[in-house]
Amino acid sequence: MTTTTITKKIALGLAMSATALTMAVAPAANAVEQRLGGVVGCDAAGGKQEVGAVIGGVLGGVIGNKLAKHNRGTGTAVGAVAGAGAGSYVGCSMQKKRAAENAGGAYTSNGIRLANSVEAAPMTEIKGKYVARSTLNLRASASTRGERVGSVQAGETFQALGRTGDGKWILVGHDGVGVGYVSSAYVYRA
Repeated sequence: MTTTTITKKIALGLAMSATALTMAVAPAANAVEQRLGGVVGCDAAGGKQEVGAVIGGVLGGVIGNKLAKHNRGTGTAVGAVAGAGAGSYVGCSMQKKRAAENAGGAYTSNGIRLANSVEAAPMTEIKGKYVARSTLNLRASASTRGERVGSVQAGETFQALGRTGDGKWILVGHDGVGVGYVSSAYVYRA
């Protein structure tokens, strides 16, 4: 084998190792991401983020190796980490777009994404899981007069995205998109 071939194999190995390291620490960093909004975790379901991170890491490692003339190992590692981050961001964006499409389209109000069928209400953003004490009507607006758009079953755990200013309604989320409101009197934090 030539020196160039050996160098390419080492660079590819380093890129794959850096990408694997990035993916290995992703679960532990997910809790931090929930607060900081980084590119390690995504609040929409799917696997595009992970695939994007792997592809971005490998491509970034190869590009970093090519650009670093004197220290190819460092160039490969830096390129792999940067590529993994960029790929992760793109993948998460794709997951969020798909979640909005599945909810019938979405818009943002006060920093919270809502399905087009849901009316915005003044609210405080919250994150976490809640459990329904009984079967609840899921409403399009934060009112008992709001159109019924579904239900949350007794004992069902759901994602909460916001609480109305008066504290009476919780915005139920699906893949990071608000899909309706339930009465806060009948839920508890999981």
